[in-house]
Amino acid sequence: MEHHCKSLLITGVDTGVGKTVITTALWSYGQRYAPQQQWGIFKPMQSGTAVEPGDRQHYCETLPLNQTPEEVCPVSFAAPLAPPMAALLEERQIDLVPVWQTYEKLQQRCDRLLVEGIGGLGSPITWEWTVADLAAAWRLPMVLVATVRLGAIAQIVANVALARQYKLELRGLILNCVTPCSEKDIQQWTPPQFLTQLTQVPVLGVLPYGTHSPADLAAIVADWPLDKLW
Repeated sequence: MEHHCKSLLITGVDTGVGKTVITTALWSYGQRYAPQQQWGIFKPMQSGTAVEPGDRQHYCETLPLNQTPEEVCPVSFAAPLAPPMAALLEERQIDLVPVWQTYEKLQQRCDRLLVEGIGGLGSPITWEWTVADLAAAWRLPMVLVATVRLGAIAQIVANVALARQYKLELRGLILNCVTPCSEKDIQQWTPPQFLTQLTQVPVLGVLPYGTHSPADLAAIVADWPLDKLW
């Protein structure tokens, strides 16, 4: 019987921790509520390790992954810049071969693979390709994570438009409170019902502000309609 892995791209409107938190939440949900399945995390590349440890180290230190660090993220750059510019500073060529090989290896091994994007859909990963190009090549369905703040609606609409341009399957929006947000703030800055009506993409949930453990995150997202993702 042929093994079939279901993959999902977690991409974001803003740079920052939103995608990492949601990726952690979904992986932790899988460990708690679907332990019979093998869940993996894959970040094709990262930059900025000279400033902070990076997502690869974060995942490997905070989650009991059945993966090597290189399987979590095979390509890394020091400068906190887009990968092409970071590679230029290090006089390196961006080689997508290890990215492709690692992705295919995890596809064979995992039942569910969470692919964390590098920046947003329009973020460059080479001099020719963006995250959207990679998602299209891998035919990845996706979820879009957006920060609850003034101005987010325009960025969400722009990313939804880019997803449609690339014929990507956008399965949901997730709103993330990176600062303390009241219900009034959410309804004024990123009203879920309005966003769903405007974009024709369901808002799956709102992640409240705060420092959450993986177990807390699993419990929070368990109330969301995650069946729409798979």
